[in-house]
Amino acid sequence: MESLNALLQGMGLMHLGAGQAIMLLVSLLLLWLAIAKKFEPLLLLPIGFGGLLSNIPEAGMALTALESLLAHHDAGQLAVIAAKLNCAPDVHAIKEALALALPSVQGQMENLAVDMGYTPGVLALFYKVAIGSGVAPLVIFMGVGAMTDFGPLLANPRTLLLGAAAQFGIFATVLGALTLNYFGLIAFTLPQAAAIGIIGGADGPTAIYLSGKLAPELLGAIAVAAYSYMALVPLIQPPIMKALTSETERKIRMVQLRTVSKREKILFPVVLLML
Repeated sequence: MESLNALLQGMGLMHLGAGQAIMLLVSLLLLWLAIAKKFEPLLLLPIGFGGLLSNIPEAGMALTALESLLAHHDAGQLAVIAAKLNCAPDVHAIKEALALALPSVQGQMENLAVDMGYTPGVLALFYKVAIGSGVAPLVIFMGVGAMTDFGPLLANPRTLLLGAAAQFGIFATVLGALTLNYFGLIAFTLPQAAAIGIIGGADGPTAIYLSGKLAPELLGAIAVAAYSYMALVPLIQPPIMKALTSETERKIRMVQLRTVSKREKILFPVVLLML
């Protein structure tokens, strides 16, 4: 009986928390949308799979060495960390002290956790190398730029106003987050609200980059929210289009006003970069 109990306690499902269960369901939903419904599989498939890996109970694949230490609740080790941070030796107080600490102090605590025998998970290492350094968003920007056809924009520059309209979405989202904080519904700081606001511009790489700089603790939620709703545009757009346009207007065929030469397409991003 004791052996069976030990076996059960060693299973990850026995340590599954409510938050992990919800995120596992969300990850499975994203995988289903990507595979079965073909909704932006290049986006939703890796997000869903990453969500599954991050929320496997007791695996700690997305935890840093310091986060792994805090998750184990060892009283002696917590006391050492708390003494360095001049705070109470409990997890909540240590997390609050770390949030207010300088990056150099946070790095020292991470190194101290490594010295105590804890190691960061593979996803935490990937975040540090790719996202934390800012390399991954830049690579995504380069890929998106290489795939973008500026022909329609160069043929009809007035369409630039459509892209500029995204700024309204950004400011509306920032104000919405601050409104929630004002009424005490959800607590958001100004940097967190600014990071969330980029979602309103439907710009995934920028949302990842800015959230990594302004609100790293919200990076996962912001990335999932941004790419999920962009992937669901085929579901969101049709009812809005039907509500705002007539059937005759929707049948209008948009044609390119003129042929844009390759020289123009090459010079346009180069000139923008120089400016």
